[in-house]
Amino acid sequence: MADFKISGRMTVKNLKKQFKDAFGSTLRVYNGAKFADDDATLASIRKGDSKGGELEVKGNMQVGNFEKKMMELYGIKVQVASSDDSKLVDNSLTLSQSGK
Repeated sequence: MADFKISGRMTVKNLKKQFKDAFGSTLRVYNGAKFADDDATLASIRKGDSKGGELEVKGNMQVGNFEKKMMELYGIKVQVASSDDSKLVDNSLTLSQSGK
């Protein structure tokens, strides 16, 4: 389980791939009510006056806290789903546990 950093220059596709590689679970990234375009950068779908910057993602972070941080920093709604993307993961699990 590798930690990784997220920045606004990252594409949605790259973020989802790194997340899957690191934790084994699926990351759903939204642009408004729809799924975000894979080729969009995080900065381009950012909402409101979110501050951006870098976020270091660690395996011991809780799913709910990660989802909140993504909203705070980037104004982007994300949800962590199971590895086969069939259901959302419990917010109290850690990211490392989310892909099991």
